[in-house]
This record gives sequence, structure tokens and C-alpha cells, in this order.
Amino acid sequence: MKFTKMEGCGNDYVYVNGFETKIENPRELSKIVSDRHFGIGSDGLIIIEPSEMADFRMSMYNADGSQGKMCGNGIRCVAKYVYDNHMTDKTIITVETLSGIKTLVLNIKDGKVSTVRVDMGSPVLKAENIPVVSQKEQMIDETLQIDGTEYRVTCISMGNPHAVTFIEDTDLLDIEHIGPMFENDEIFPERINTEFIQVIDRKTIKMRVWERGSGETLACGTGACASVVACVLNGKTDDAVTVKLRGGDLFIEYDREKNTVFMTGPANVVFTGEFESSLACNR
Repeated sequence: MKFTKMEGCGNDYVYVNGFETKIENPRELSKIVSDRHFGIGSDGLIIIEPSEMADFRMSMYNADGSQGKMCGNGIRCVAKYVYDNHMTDKTIITVETLSGIKTLVLNIKDGKVSTVRVDMGSPVLKAENIPVVSQKEQMIDETLQIDGTEYRVTCISMGNPHAVTFIEDTDLLDIEHIGPMFENDEIFPERINTEFIQVIDRKTIKMRVWERGSGETLACGTGACASVVACVLNGKTDDAVTVKLRGGDLFIEYDREKNTVFMTGPANVVFTGEFESSLACNR
């Protein structure tokens, strides 16, 4: 199986060209390739496939084999893959995901994609659609008790469900302990991605993220989008914010008039190679 390992702000995935390779069991393959000792090492697996509704389709799987509906850092790398490998010559493309069709604008430098701006769509605030078990219609700055501690939480879906909470210092956070507590709390029937936010100023925030199925990652695109929406709804920042992640920076714009979120960030190739697996074969 030929593959390319790519990363966006350190959020790394194994990318497979589904036009050329057929994956028999992507959930199991994702667990195998994600292992950093016995596999390639990644936050998951992304397969680039044909689409009847868009230019391309992205199928994304987490490190534990669960399927994700959307991946903000991953979709930027999909754009770089298809352009740099001459699968398209367009600088505006559409990609089908389980959370809808996304439009991407590719910024080209020296003949290759350097950064990508993604229209991430409208944030979902209705609790039952995120989903969150709550008697309230929305979970905006609501109190949630996790492991004996009260947190003020804002819940948003950007294709994936997110719980955003504000803390004083992200560097002091024991995320390995509290992350799983959030992820598996019974209020989140499909588990949750959790963003811990430190507001630097009206235009800058720091973020650490615990992703369901993957643990702490260096970045999360949908999480960065959800975090900026939460900041705006809680009056903590302006509409255009630089999100400082452990793996790099993302620029997020929340267009409240159009009720959509734009994400701009890098996409990079780490390396290419071949991986032996009975779960993949050439078409």
C-alpha cells in the first residue's frame, strides 16, 4: 500500500489514494498504521476517494478505528495531496465529507500548495444535534461537573462535537487525566472532543485539545473553529482570531453575518512510503 504521511499544525495522518488502492477494512487499518511503534505513526487514516457530489471525497478514521465526520487539518492536507500530485489543476476545490461538502481555496507557492482556506460551514449550537444530553436548548457557558471539579462549558459541533472550556494556563493542564473524563462523560452520548482555552488577548488564544479516539493531539482544526465561536459567543475575543496550538498556528474567522467559519492554515508532507498490509490492494 503506497501512502503519504502529512501534517497540518502537527495533526498527522496517513493518506491513501483511494483512486488507486482499495481498502478492505479501513477501521482496522487505521489502528494498525496509527501505532507509533509497530505501524507508521499517526493520529489516524484518511482515504481520498472519488465523489459524485464534489471534486473529491475524504474518509477519515481515528487512531482507535472509529470514523470521524470531519477533520479540519486533514482536509487541508487532502487539498495539498490532490493538487501537488496533479489530480486537479483547480485552486478552488470541493471535498465531500460526512459533515457535508466543504469548499477550499488553495494558496500556491512555487507550484505547490502552501496554505489552504476552508469554509467550515455553520456552527451547530442546538444541544441535541451536537449531541449533548441537556434540558437546555443550547450549552453556552453552562456549568458541568467533571471528576469533582466544576467547569464552564460551551458545546458546539463543527461536523465533530466539541466542548470548549476556558482555563488560566494551558501549560499547567493535566490533560492526560481530565481529557478522558470529558470524553467519556455520560452527558456526551457519542463522546466529545474537548478544547481547553487560554485567552491571550482579543485576537489571540492558546489551545490544547483532547480528541475522542486519539487522545491529545498537537492540533485540531474543527476544535479551533469551535473554540473561536465559543470565544465570540462568550464575549472573549473578536471575530478573527489566531489560535496557537502545540503544533502551530491556525487563523480562524467567524463570519456572524453569513453564520459560517473560515479556517486558514498550513499543509505539509512528512514522507511517502509503502506499507505491507493484507487489508489493502491495488485497484
